[in-house]
Amino acid sequence: MAAKVIAIVNQKGGVGKTTLAMQLAGTLTHRQYRVLVVDADPQGTATRWAASAQDSRQFPATVVGLAAAGNKLHREVVKLAEDYHYIIVDCPPAVDSVNSRSALLIADFALVPVIPSPPDLWASTGIARLIADVSTINAELRALLVLNLCQANRLLLKDTIAVLQDFQIPLAKHHVGLREVYRQSSVYGVTVHEMGPRAELAVQEMSDLTDELLTLLHPTLQKDNAMRLEG
Repeated sequence: MAAKVIAIVNQKGGVGKTTLAMQLAGTLTHRQYRVLVVDADPQGTATRWAASAQDSRQFPATVVGLAAAGNKLHREVVKLAEDYHYIIVDCPPAVDSVNSRSALLIADFALVPVIPSPPDLWASTGIARLIADVSTINAELRALLVLNLCQANRLLLKDTIAVLQDFQIPLAKHHVGLREVYRQSSVYGVTVHEMGPRAELAVQEMSDLTDELLTLLHPTLQKDNAMRLEG
């Protein structure tokens, strides 16, 4: 079975695209899935993250740099699809990037990490238009907003909620908190799963988000499992 392709996209930098891509990849790998991270960002942050790992404790998923593929990125990803269960593409922070558009052409899902503040959200709305445009070609493409870098005990303001509605993309039920352990794990070239007890809350966040994503990616499988339990 060909891999499910998940593109992590946003036109704005600093929203945690690479962190989400790498932590999601780590969570899926810990569940015994074969996972490939495609670093499509010329900055190469995902590639450097994986390269920071020690030989004795390498990054759990395979990471390859394909930023130079440009508008042929989708063609290169398809070549690798049979070898993995999931391929996560970390796209560059630019709405007009040929890499992002190419990745979306073959993506099953687009995850859009956003920071829960109106100014940052306003700067990200262009990605919704790109996803809508690509959806006319890739009819299977679905999308989900993920609130990232959320501060504890802070409720969303009404104006923030209003901007989220402008995206016309569903909002994930689970969000990702502003936790130092996410950044710390990148220094060591690992994910929060390897960071011990201090990462317990972060591991739970990523597990919850992964569960939500898998349910959306595999609705038939989830329904079949439910029917077996009922039987």
